[in-house]
Amino acid sequence: MTHHQEDVSDPKSVVVLDEKDPEGYITADEILKGAQQATDDEHEMSFYEGVRKYPKAVFWSIWFSAALIMEGFDHAFISGFNAFPPFRERYGTLTSSGDYQIPADMQSAIGNGVQAGEIIGLLLNGLFADWFGYRRVMIGCLVLMVAFIFLQFFATSIYMYLGAEILLGIPWGVFQTLTTTYAAEVCPNVLRPYLTMLVSLCWSVGYLIGTGTLTGFLSMEGEWAYRIPFALQWALPIPLAIGIFLAPESPWWLIRRGRSEDAIKSLRRLRSSTVTEEELNNTVSMMVYTVKIENEMNSTSSYWDLFKGVDFRRTEITVFVYLIQGLSSPLVGNVVYFLEQAGLPTAAAFDFGMGEYSLAIIGVFIACYLSQRVGRRTLLISGTVFMASTTFLIGFLGIPDPATHANIAYGIGCILLVEYFVFFFTIGPIVYTIVTEIPSNYLRTKSVVAARTAYNVLGMVNSQLVPHMVQKAAWNWGAKAGFFFGFWMCLSLIWAYFRLPETKNRTFAEVDILFKNKVSARDFKKSQVDLATQTVV
Repeated sequence: MTHHQEDVSDPKSVVVLDEKDPEGYITADEILKGAQQATDDEHEMSFYEGVRKYPKAVFWSIWFSAALIMEGFDHAFISGFNAFPPFRERYGTLTSSGDYQIPADMQSAIGNGVQAGEIIGLLLNGLFADWFGYRRVMIGCLVLMVAFIFLQFFATSIYMYLGAEILLGIPWGVFQTLTTTYAAEVCPNVLRPYLTMLVSLCWSVGYLIGTGTLTGFLSMEGEWAYRIPFALQWALPIPLAIGIFLAPESPWWLIRRGRSEDAIKSLRRLRSSTVTEEELNNTVSMMVYTVKIENEMNSTSSYWDLFKGVDFRRTEITVFVYLIQGLSSPLVGNVVYFLEQAGLPTAAAFDFGMGEYSLAIIGVFIACYLSQRVGRRTLLISGTVFMASTTFLIGFLGIPDPATHANIAYGIGCILLVEYFVFFFTIGPIVYTIVTEIPSNYLRTKSVVAARTAYNVLGMVNSQLVPHMVQKAAWNWGAKAGFFFGFWMCLSLIWAYFRLPETKNRTFAEVDILFKNKVSARDFKKSQVDLATQTVV
């Protein structure tokens, strides 16, 4: 069917489509016919039919994404420990007001250190996932995570804790992109939004468990109040690694490597036992034909190709969508510490955090319902409108001092809860679907890596700004920081309206053709794609 020209040291490896396969049984016309049939089948497939035909793909996507529960769990510590008395007493400094605080500079260093570690992991994943496959990279990172938790658990100073967080950021960076791309590649179009948004759900579950754990230890004194939560992180990596060892590899990765027969075997393990050989062959034909389209567009798999030709537009969209998520979440992402600094008691701030993460989980399920009905573009734009409006409202409420007006502080907390809820059925989860559908097959992993790296760089900026903005001992902006972030959300909204296309109900091949024909973002939804001629009407 195909032959493959590849050298693992050469990123410009390509799959070449022959007129016939070596045995002479499959012609290019037959591949096109199979690709068209598979595309039609995906368009007609309902959600329940997708689950029935791909039950194992659903299971393995959930299993891969569960790694993000661990990241959410520890990220809850990063922000929550800044407001956690036993941790502050052990690693913080005594302030003039008589309480212990982690200095704003050290908070920023920890946040930046984690982001830097994640960037390293992201960039390595862009290479290793293409070279070794998704399964091997995931297993290796889970083993590393077990080792790095030891450093965190036995940290004797804030600087050793900082080092542990930087190292933990490396496997987290891999989890952030590899889980999403695996989910996108093992399932049909109808299931893609649900399984990619599962990433957001797992993060929320991790944050909820982490914040709940810290809340449960608020009454405990001494170092074990924070060391026990650290130790709980050892519960998941080994079981996850065993499961991933047994999981099938991404069939798209196998096709990119020229291993069509292995791709069929992988698809057979992802689909139900009732699947026919014709259906499997049609799906592989669709994958091979997608590769043919991208070969004609001179797409390859190097980082440099992200910024060339049609792929440059796709990179822009993928990166900016991730940046919109980052610009919309600095205040809601630090809700516990933000509310404590705004005047709420520590216990009340943690209660708000628990409520926030619980609402986030509900929000993801609502997003799953809406994504196939209103589309990706509509969800992201409407979410940005709401977040910008309410963030400006928080800024106005910060003009009176919330510390001397308890009702205002609780009002800000309620707005943040509503914001977080809306964020998690609009911007939060739909981003993970968009960023896997926009890039080409060759550059999917690297595109998501580049976008997530930009997101993490923005996170490093936010981790410098937010503690200084809200901490009383620093700039003391408090809730007035809402004006700053609301302005950037408005700029994001303008970009999204003019540049973000709608990819709902599109196969990867159809998205390739739409970009190849330079269809404008607002015309994506209404354009009809001819797979055979690769034209748009």
